Amino acid sequence: MLLQTILNKVHPLKSFVYSSVKLMNQSQSCTHLYFLIVQIIPRKNSKPVCSGCGKKSSGYDKQKSRDYLFVSIWGLKCYFRYSPRRVNCKRCGVLIEAIPWSDGKSKLTLTMRLFLAQWAKKMSWKDVSTSFNVSWESVFRSVKYVVDYGLKNRSLDGIKAIGIDEVKYKIGHQYLTLVYQIDVGSKRLIYIAKDRTSSVLYDFFHFFGKERTQKLEYICTDMWKAYLKVIREKAPYALNILDRFHLKKHLNEALNDVRKEEVLKLNEGGFEPILKNTRWALLKNPKNRTKAQATKIKELLRYNLKSIRCYLHLHEFEKFWKYTSVTWAEKFLDSWCTSAMRSKIAPLKAKVRILVKKSNLSIVSELNTRIKSFSS
Repeated sequence: MLLQTILNKVHPLKSFVYSSVKLMNQSQSCTHLYFLIVQIIPRKNSKPVCSGCGKKSSGYDKQKSRDYLFVSIWGLKCYFRYSPRRVNCKRCGVLIEAIPWSDGKSKLTLTMRLFLAQWAKKMSWKDVSTSFNVSWESVFRSVKYVVDYGLKNRSLDGIKAIGIDEVKYKIGHQYLTLVYQIDVGSKRLIYIAKDRTSSVLYDFFHFFGKERTQKLEYICTDMWKAYLKVIREKAPYALNILDRFHLKKHLNEALNDVRKEEVLKLNEGGFEPILKNTRWALLKNPKNRTKAQATKIKELLRYNLKSIRCYLHLHEFEKFWKYTSVTWAEKFLDSWCTSAMRSKIAPLKAKVRILVKKSNLSIVSELNTRIKSFSS
């Protein structure tokens, strides 16, 4: 089977013909410098298309032949060679014709750009350039082309659920704010900006637009005050969901603070250091504990320690994630917060205050009243 036949099947070009394929060599002593040249010519009686308006126009003249890098075939670099025509367009004047395998003056075919951009998702750009024997700049331009095309042609309509988070990208407090679409069947990054201030999130909602914002039903965030403030102002009708990871992180911090305080008190009183080296035994998910850590937990449960009482409160809170009814979930959270505030465990009470203050549940006002009574 001829290579032209294969190309016609997998990469057909309307109004153009693969006329011939040549195996070339830059140096007879270096076999790895072989490459393929695929000659392309316009189909007979076909008119060139203006690159400005996209209309067929009469020909003007021909330019020198140009080589466009295509995807390698059998490990050999492959180039499309073509002499582009200029058109005499009545609307746009004299312009280079539009060709289906490339745009502008790029020496890479569109297929090669997509090929490099696809591999750039799996490897570093340097590895892609080395593996496919292209320059790093070619990989960069290919990725930029795909990203620009996606931004230009994407649709932000119909989004009902978004997630807002930050990621650290430098040493020190250097963050990026990320906004994702998290609808069922459609998860993608839709916005990224430097820093994690309230002004950054205001910019996002300005970019997103009032009409789309009003259609949001769910917004998932952590407990960062700047984010919560903007969401309450810009999307008050959306349900603001505090994600599970950050809630557990705050509660685990309370447990660890209680444990450290109690270790110091026990050491000062000359008691047996039973809480020493128990941090991960207490904080780990029960499924992930080692046998030694599980045995340690069983041993600690025999003692009436403040750390163990705090641990049991956190263990009880895990039931919250199994509720499917909002009504019963609210009742459970009400009961759990009440119990936690009566525990007289200061770090835990502080985290419960933060949870109630920053949550967007219907029981917030009632819980705030109870917290004030317990605090007094």
